[in-house]
Amino acid sequence: MALPLAGIRVLDLTRALSGPFCSMILADLGADVIKVEPMASGDMIRTWGPFDRGQSAYYLSTNRNKRGIAVNFRDAHGLELIRQIARGADVVVENFRSGVMEDMGLGYDQLAAVNPKLIFGSITGFGRDGPMGNWPGFDQIAQGYSGLMSLTGQAETGPTRAGIAIGDLTSGMWTAMGILAALLSRQHSGRGQRVETSLLASLVSLLGVQGQRFLSLNEVPELTGNVHPVIAPYGVFQTKDGPLNLAPATPDMWIKLCKLLQLEKLIRDPRFVDNAARMQHRDELRLIIEARLKLRTKMDWTKEMIELGIPAGPINNLSDVFKDPQVQHSRLVEEVQHPLLGALKQVANPIKLAAFAEGSVRMPPPMFGEHTFEVLAELGYSDHELQQLSLDGVIAQYQDAAASVGVSA
Repeated sequence: MALPLAGIRVLDLTRALSGPFCSMILADLGADVIKVEPMASGDMIRTWGPFDRGQSAYYLSTNRNKRGIAVNFRDAHGLELIRQIARGADVVVENFRSGVMEDMGLGYDQLAAVNPKLIFGSITGFGRDGPMGNWPGFDQIAQGYSGLMSLTGQAETGPTRAGIAIGDLTSGMWTAMGILAALLSRQHSGRGQRVETSLLASLVSLLGVQGQRFLSLNEVPELTGNVHPVIAPYGVFQTKDGPLNLAPATPDMWIKLCKLLQLEKLIRDPRFVDNAARMQHRDELRLIIEARLKLRTKMDWTKEMIELGIPAGPINNLSDVFKDPQVQHSRLVEEVQHPLLGALKQVANPIKLAAFAEGSVRMPPPMFGEHTFEVLAELGYSDHELQQLSLDGVIAQYQDAAASVGVSA
């Protein structure tokens, strides 16, 4: 089957993480994503370690299935080349600070005046306007500002950031969903529109029940570490050989757990007779449960609990994850050939589609300027013109890109 976004062209003017993740989702779904990097430095993410033979793992993680071109953003001709691509694009995605795109002549109103069908996706740190509209977007700052960090961590550690750049990734996902909705809307209206979100908005949208607790009850949730905010027992418990996640979320599961641990007396104990009572005595309950769990291994307990219908599972590190039989069966890692690295493993797109029968990873993340001549030739530029643009420092093609990175134009 054809990929869902086959025939859709995306001009990707993003850098770092939130925007590239958004455009990678669109690329996975079949859009022709043209990633534009400034000649002076390339995407800043290329300089972030760790590195695999000179290639940034950060960059590799969010740029597959795209074509890459290198253009001098400081040259008027370079900006005009970008505008030419935008005139024929279905989507533009950018994550510059507010006002930068307008200063380059690439703002939504400027581009939509020429291409009214254009969908313009923007990601900012705190919104395009408002009192913090000019603040730069950095994931950890947004994690703290949104309240997310106030919900994450132990009493001993205080607020703790999520172990991934969840604000960047979430804002990229929301923007991709908004762009898909705008594409569907365009089929009926014939017009494009602006699609925007921010790291702040994306993280506030994830507050879920904790946000609703405040809005409905004016409760300010406190740090709960690895336990559930409103269910007990539910969370991380120590076994003989390490931590186990345990989630007996219903009364029936609670009774099954007590019987499995040979703690039937807890069922009638006034301290634990219902969830409200267990929440009040959760620390006592944890010690009682862990005294039994420490007699056996986490996988021993996991197997028995799953058989009884009690949700449970070990806490894996990433070595455990990528050799796990369920992860492998689910084809959550795919392989593609990279021009420098050879066989490159990538975390696959998690969506299952008929069009993904052969996998979601089709092209490796592009080398700097790898497709510059190819993309501009599609706009009608001759080989002679492309060579001259390269000599003039307006564009860079892969073979000379290494010499161009870091050189001010």
